[in-house]
Amino acid sequence: KAPPMDEKHEYYLPPPAPLTESLADCQRRVVECWEDCIAPALFEEEDLPYSPDERTIIVVAHANTIRSLMAHFDEVEEDKVTNLYVPNSVPILYRFDQTTRRPISIKLDSASGGSHARWMLSAENHHAVRKAVNRGGILTRALFDAMGATKDLYITGRQLEAGVRELMQDDRQPSDCVVLGVAKQVSREIGPDDVIHIKDFERRTKEAYEGLTFKHLNPTDVISEKYGEY
Repeated sequence: KAPPMDEKHEYYLPPPAPLTESLADCQRRVVECWEDCIAPALFEEEDLPYSPDERTIIVVAHANTIRSLMAHFDEVEEDKVTNLYVPNSVPILYRFDQTTRRPISIKLDSASGGSHARWMLSAENHHAVRKAVNRGGILTRALFDAMGATKDLYITGRQLEAGVRELMQDDRQPSDCVVLGVAKQVSREIGPDDVIHIKDFERRTKEAYEGLTFKHLNPTDVISEKYGEY
């Protein structure tokens, strides 16, 4: 992470200007990179081993970089960009129309208003999430009990995320980034200070699991749990 700018920096501006890059600044840089470098390699360049309709471009970057790309692809409103959840260590897939250069996957509901993104998961990921949402799993009442939930079984989003992190560090629990990702996604949707009841929590996690195992890219494209592929 670059240090904050001081008066000697060529782009320094006095307060109230920020001393570090904002998410909006990051998005401008990322979209320029997409338009100038990534999109041409995906749609235009010739004399490559694969034709444009068979190409796959892999982008490996920090969460805010990926979030900025997702916001651009999904046309997310500015005030909802921070709601975009980027799962840690989980590949995210977008498919594009070669002519329009826009995503072609069906847009699914999300906290940011909808996304064309798909998580690419292995069979092991699916097994871990399925186990987590079944009775006694990490994403059921067991989590609420471990967090010392009130008698009426309510906890806050902040408690939820903290509890999952704590349980994931327990040697007795299988560590799976997608299980943690599902819990984080739920906690992000309800907000850190909002409260959630156990029934609503279990409903949301089961819906998330069902979405991971049977999400349509297009009417004829579904995920294969056996191979973890689309």
